[in-house]
Amino acid sequence: MLRIRSEKDFWAGLFYVALATAFLWLGRDYRFGTASRMGPGYFPLTLGWILFGFGLLSMLRSVLADGEPIGGVAWRKLAIVTLGVVAFGALVQSAGLLFALPALVVISASASGQSVYDLRSLLVLIALTTFCILVFVKGLGVPMPILGSWFDGTVPPSWQR
Repeated sequence: MLRIRSEKDFWAGLFYVALATAFLWLGRDYRFGTASRMGPGYFPLTLGWILFGFGLLSMLRSVLADGEPIGGVAWRKLAIVTLGVVAFGALVQSAGLLFALPALVVISASASGQSVYDLRSLLVLIALTTFCILVFVKGLGVPMPILGSWFDGTVPPSWQR
């Protein structure tokens, strides 16, 4: 019988497999497309299979190599990062990516005791936001508003009845 020698690797692998299963299940009815003409299912299904592979490798490593036991859960840090993701989701349609992404980064970064808010951090945040807008919105055509409904006077679809 296999014995788990690294709890961290085992539980991380199990989490990846569970997350991958969710991606694969949610994306099962979407058209896959091709690499040059991606359909709506391309990203979740590809990501799902990659995560599934990483999960299996991590679980395999958990029985082959010794590792540390799992410590306590950092509930406060987990709550702060979750709050950052919720803030992004709440702001992206109304305020736009220009404000939602910095909110996500600043809130989530506050979970770390090593976060430093200085000019260099601000410049990195501006560069990251610019990069994401150029790559995802302009380059890949992801339908996220750069400036949301607060700035153009429209009502987001989620607010309409």
